Amino acid sequence: MSIDKRLALIGGAGTMGTAVVRGLLRAEAVAPEQIVITARHELSLAPLSKLGVRTSLDNVEAVKGADVVVLCVHPDQVAGVLAELAPSLVAPQVIVSVATGIPTSRIEALTGERLSVVRATPNLAAVVGASITVVCGGRFAEASHLELVEKIFGTVGEVERLDEHHMNACTALGGCGPAFVFQCIEALAAGGVKMGLPRMASRRMAAQMMLGAAHMVLVTGEHPAALKDQVTTPGGCTIDGITKLEERGLTIALIEAVETSALKAAKLFDS
Repeated sequence: MSIDKRLALIGGAGTMGTAVVRGLLRAEAVAPEQIVITARHELSLAPLSKLGVRTSLDNVEAVKGADVVVLCVHPDQVAGVLAELAPSLVAPQVIVSVATGIPTSRIEALTGERLSVVRATPNLAAVVGASITVVCGGRFAEASHLELVEKIFGTVGEVERLDEHHMNACTALGGCGPAFVFQCIEALAAGGVKMGLPRMASRRMAAQMMLGAAHMVLVTGEHPAALKDQVTTPGGCTIDGITKLEERGLTIALIEAVETSALKAAKLFDS
């Protein structure tokens, strides 16, 4: 897969920007010289310079000549960064935002141009090429623009395309979800330790078990409840454990965790 585009990652020296750059280079989707990354400090850019990509402290210079401009900044920095960049942004550049909670309409308004804007919600697993990224387009984004962004984030995992009104829920489930899973792995591993397992072995078992269970859902296409029934034999060990989980309210707790995170994502735009 080759992406014949020049990319500027604004604020791209952080975890997510670095993961995307490494994914693109690992997939040989672009050559290092097609990428320029900006940051506020040279120290942040030093590790990326070793990859052969161009680096800069000047956001305005970075976007000149770029086909795709990826905003890798925090939500509260979007307005300031776009105010700086707006005079230099021109069609047919594609603006890609990974900023949580900021709608495409807001980015369009801040640029003052009829630019193609695409939102993307990768997660931390992009670091190991296993993200789930959801993308959606603004008013002026065409199918070709969405396909281009899907190719970019396809180098760090799987990609879904949904309507924008789903994006806050996607942030909660896909973006915040890894933290919920890490907490589950930590708790399960602690259970193994309580029952006498060596600490490192228990952690590996818990993580691999989670990975295997998730893989079964994706590969078989079966409903998780159906797969759960295959493990839960009558009168066996599993049903007793599930009963305890329900007694403690695990299902409701996870549902409410996603709901709470989605509502917070929606509020970020207003704050």
